Amino acid sequence: MNSTASYQVIGMTCGHCVTAVTQEVSRLDGVRQVDVDLRPGEISLVTVVSDDPLPPEAVREAVDEAGYRLAG
Repeated sequence: MNSTASYQVIGMTCGHCVTAVTQEVSRLDGVRQVDVDLRPGEISLVTVVSDDPLPPEAVREAVDEAGYRLAG
């Protein structure tokens, strides 16, 4: 059974941002799909489908590695 979770990401402004976050989050174990709703100048929404729920800290670290940060 898949798990779907959405994360609010601050600082994304362009296609390069989408690619960077998608690549880093996709490296996490069990991730099947990453969809990004880019909202330049606002908080973008990143939806992740994975085999099992992901540890929030792992997602935070992946987003940080891409050069952005989770809201909250």
